[in-house]
Amino acid sequence: MIASILPADVAAEAAYGDFAPEPADTLFPQESERIARAVPKRKHEFTTVRFLARRALLRLGQPPVPLLSNPRGAPRWPDGFVGSMTHCDGYRAAAVARSSRTAALGIDAEPDAPLPEGVLDAVALPDETERLKHLTERHPGVSWDRLLFSAKESVFKVWYPLTGRELDFSQAEISFDPVERTFSARLLVPGPLVDGRRLDVFAGRWIAERGLVASVIHIPR
Repeated sequence: MIASILPADVAAEAAYGDFAPEPADTLFPQESERIARAVPKRKHEFTTVRFLARRALLRLGQPPVPLLSNPRGAPRWPDGFVGSMTHCDGYRAAAVARSSRTAALGIDAEPDAPLPEGVLDAVALPDETERLKHLTERHPGVSWDRLLFSAKESVFKVWYPLTGRELDFSQAEISFDPVERTFSARLLVPGPLVDGRRLDVFAGRWIAERGLVASVIHIPR
C-alpha cells in the first residue's frame, strides 16, 4: 500500500500482520535487549517491522544490521541510508532510501476510523478543523481526522532527523487535496536547512484502502 505512493528509488516492504517467528529468532541480541520487558504485542510489532526494514535495506545492497533507536525512539539507520517505519493494528511497513538521493523520509499508517474523542482537539489547528468538516461533507468515506493525525506523524518523522528537535502538532498546518491525494504541511516555525535551502513546506501523498489510511513525505536531495 505505502509503496504505491513512494518514489521508485525508495525501497518499501509491508505486511498486514505479524510474522510467526518469535522475536528471539529474528532479532539481533542488541534489539532483543531493548524489548525484553515489552508485552508480546509490542515484541511482535517491533520484530516484524525490523524484519521488513532489513528486507528493504537488502534490496538496496545493505546486509542485515541491528536497527536500534535513539533516545527519542527514532530508528538509527546504517550509514548512507535514511528511512522510516510504521505499525498499527493490521499493518506494518518500512521504507528506506539512499541518503545520497533522499534527505529525509517519513511514513505513517493508521486505521481508517475516527480518532478517539478529544484527540482531534489536541492535534488540529482551528483552520484544519474547518477544512476537515468540508472534506467530510464533500468527500465522505475517508476518516479525515485520522488522516490528519497520520500526516502530522509523517511530518515529525521527517522533521526530527533533519533538526534533532521536537515539533508540536500545532507547529505544522496540513492541507489535503482530496482528488490528487496529496497534502502540504506548512511549518509554522523556521524550517530545516536541506542542501543549503530552507524548507518551510513539506509535500506529501496519502492513500486510503483496505481499512487503512497512510501518508508519506519524501524530501529529495
